[in-house]
Amino acid sequence: MRVLLIAALSVVLLEGDVMASIDDGLLGHWPLAGDCRDHSGNGLDGVNHGVDLDGGGPGGALSRGAVFDGEGGFIEVPDAGGLRVGEGDFAVAAWLRTDEDLTDVIGDIVSRYDPAARRGLNLSVISHAGMTSSQSNFRTLFFGVDDARATDWQDCGRPGEAVFVSSMCVFDGDLYVGTCEPYGEQMGHVYRRRGDGEWEDCGGPDGANSIMAMAVFDGALYVGSAAYNTKGSLLPAAENTTPGGHVYRYEGGRTWTDCGQLPEARATYCLTVFAGNLYALAMYVPGVFRWDGATGWEYCGTPGEQRSMALAVHNGSLWASGNGSAGVNRYLGGEDWEFCGRQEENTQTYSFAIYEGRMYVGTWPDGSVHRYEGGEQWTNVGRMGEEKEVMGLAVYNGKMYGGTLPLGQVYRFDGPGQWALTGQLDTTPDVTYRRVWTMAIHEGWLYAGTLPSGHVYRMMAGSALSHDEALPSGWHHIAAVRDHGALHLYLDGERVARSDPGRRADFSIDTDAPLRIGFGQHDYLNGSLADVRLYGRALGGREIAELVVMAQ
Repeated sequence: MRVLLIAALSVVLLEGDVMASIDDGLLGHWPLAGDCRDHSGNGLDGVNHGVDLDGGGPGGALSRGAVFDGEGGFIEVPDAGGLRVGEGDFAVAAWLRTDEDLTDVIGDIVSRYDPAARRGLNLSVISHAGMTSSQSNFRTLFFGVDDARATDWQDCGRPGEAVFVSSMCVFDGDLYVGTCEPYGEQMGHVYRRRGDGEWEDCGGPDGANSIMAMAVFDGALYVGSAAYNTKGSLLPAAENTTPGGHVYRYEGGRTWTDCGQLPEARATYCLTVFAGNLYALAMYVPGVFRWDGATGWEYCGTPGEQRSMALAVHNGSLWASGNGSAGVNRYLGGEDWEFCGRQEENTQTYSFAIYEGRMYVGTWPDGSVHRYEGGEQWTNVGRMGEEKEVMGLAVYNGKMYGGTLPLGQVYRFDGPGQWALTGQLDTTPDVTYRRVWTMAIHEGWLYAGTLPSGHVYRMMAGSALSHDEALPSGWHHIAAVRDHGALHLYLDGERVARSDPGRRADFSIDTDAPLRIGFGQHDYLNGSLADVRLYGRALGGREIAELVVMAQ
């Protein structure tokens, strides 16, 4: 496939108009072939922070590259006038290699972002395991710029008769949600977003009242069914009490394949991919389970001897959050788990996020977020207003966002003790609890689902794009371009996303922050890079194709 792609691109180059040199407009060029010096002649040499500069490259003229360990290695290019692009056109290009079976998120490719000013650029591969009960994004290529700008939250409608948008996942270019529809003859469904408040019904796999979990695994969408206890959200008791506890694989249309039931479970609560395997949590009964690829689920122990709430992947380990006495546990293999500390006096730990290379969790009942410091140590980074519970935590265009209970709000993390309210999504009157349970990035927007209105909302910070298919493993060429205020994202020479013509990004992204290669607002890069380039002009499709052909 790659040989055919390169051959096709070569034809495009030969038949195209005569182009300027591919080096015209270069601000910085870091081949990462044995050093981190700038080869553009502009003197923007990088400072190596633990990166192996003697790795292999994608091939052809690019036989060498740099290996990033995912846990602290990156290259820093100090702030200089030559890095500044202001409001003008620019392009970032790089070759990226990732592994197929991951024990860490992939992380950031290139960033230059000031979180205090909310200004700069982010080019990343986003993974959101621990989005409460879902793995809502998996290997999502993301490009965004910002200058402290954001839209209001927009109502995207109600899927079916949902009272609870209980899961969310991006798969094969589309946004899918799972619902809790618990009354009368209703049942939980999966819906695909079709735009303008329209949702396509993809079916209810087994008649249970909820689709509580979602994840992309091995190129397919998997969901978990649940008999959700609506009284836990202080809603009227569910009338549909059909047991769930199964996992299903989506086959298209309204067709699902049963992949088995978690032992003794009435509810599958969470799905997450780790080290090439699909893991699940049961709800109401404790235990973590690993799928055998057919219909069996192997018991992997009970973290902390209590029910778990979420699973996350970070720095080589699978992590589980607790319910009952809270805390977080790390998987050691077999049925063994290591206790890694509690979050003060909180009794439930609901969600995970990997932000700025660190692991964060959201809690009940004081609505605080805590950062992991190693061992059993955690730092409280503040409470979201007067809220009691933090559910979904998402990293989006340089910042971390969290959804809450009881008011159904979303807050933005602006630093320890600083949580800025971005909006109240659910305003249903005369209810005790409103939740923002789950979030996902799709088409560059941040989406969130609510209880008890059962609606989905979205907002955009700055201007952003995402390629909404899981990035394949191996070497791939990535290019991000701003051209006359429009954003474009390329993968292996093909444009895979472009911004809406009505959303212009012609604002300054200059900051005093350094340019960081292999690190940013999400995580340290877990993979390899080669031939990283920054241009002070837009690159066209044929020029990007020329960069791809270099690896022939």
